[in-house]
Amino acid sequence: MPSVELTPPEAARWAARAGLPLPDDRHAAVAATAHHIHSVVAVLRELDFGDTPPAGAYRAGKEKHDAAV
Repeated sequence: MPSVELTPPEAARWAARAGLPLPDDRHAAVAATAHHIHSVVAVLRELDFGDTPPAGAYRAGKEKHDAAV
């Protein structure tokens, strides 16, 4: 999926649309943060979790401990 980096004016527009008006000096920082988050999520989307059970399948404390290593 091609991605176009969010510009500071677009970040301000989206924030205002969400009811979170930003001061002018925050537009670039918010755009950079949104780009970083998008980059991390893009990497996570590429991971193959095919054989990984859902978190609900793991029970902490139910492991049997023995002396064999």
